[in-house]
Amino acid sequence: MKTLLEKKGFICDMDGVIYHGNRLLPGVHEFVDWLYREKKEFLFLTNGSGKTQKELQQKLARMGLDIDEKHFYTSALATARFVARQMPGARAFVIGEPGLLNALYEQGITYDENNPDYVIVGESSSYTYDKICQAVRCIQKGARLIGTNTDLTVSSETGEVPACRALVAPIELATGKAAYYVGKPNPLMMRTGLNLLGVRSQDAAMIGDRMDTDMVAGIETGLDTVLVLSGVSTRETVEQFPYRPRLILSGVGDIAAAGKG
Repeated sequence: MKTLLEKKGFICDMDGVIYHGNRLLPGVHEFVDWLYREKKEFLFLTNGSGKTQKELQQKLARMGLDIDEKHFYTSALATARFVARQMPGARAFVIGEPGLLNALYEQGITYDENNPDYVIVGESSSYTYDKICQAVRCIQKGARLIGTNTDLTVSSETGEVPACRALVAPIELATGKAAYYVGKPNPLMMRTGLNLLGVRSQDAAMIGDRMDTDMVAGIETGLDTVLVLSGVSTRETVEQFPYRPRLILSGVGDIAAAGKG
């Protein structure tokens, strides 16, 4: 634990690490207080693309946690940044929520459902058969397919529900085209996170609750890896994978408790 406490930067997943649904997880207040007290650089990084940084800030504020917008980074922001660098001023047909649409708009990407350069898919409560058909038509005309993240499911108050990759799959199957996924575990998103923190990979840690995204992202980017058992993973889950996190903790509160020692 001493090595972890000495890290300069922390990249933290949100759902299952900081909160579950609309409930702040135990030890989070103490963990955030420790980050500020020790002057650590930190980023709350989420594969979710539906919410803006402001909306995430407000969500945590409603739970009693006051954190500046600059400490949030989403797969929507990473996707918009990627597309803008690949093709400045691109046109895109988008299936997603305001967080994704706003991020794309801010990067100068315009909405076009007839002849776009890209079809971009994120989580969406308005996902319909008609939109799948429109996406397929756009790709058949030459548009490139991008998914904001590879999550098949995401936790909700009612249990696990389909997430981005599950929504992209019908479009991939109908077109025979594989999507490029920007979010975790793509190192592209992680390197951007490190740049935002201003720290090197060896001086940072990745804290998450998923082996298939968070821990892979940390390992492939050279970060220290910390799996917390406050989300979807258990110690039994770890045994199903050919790689392991360096540390397994019950939750982020364990870090704050160790920091007092």
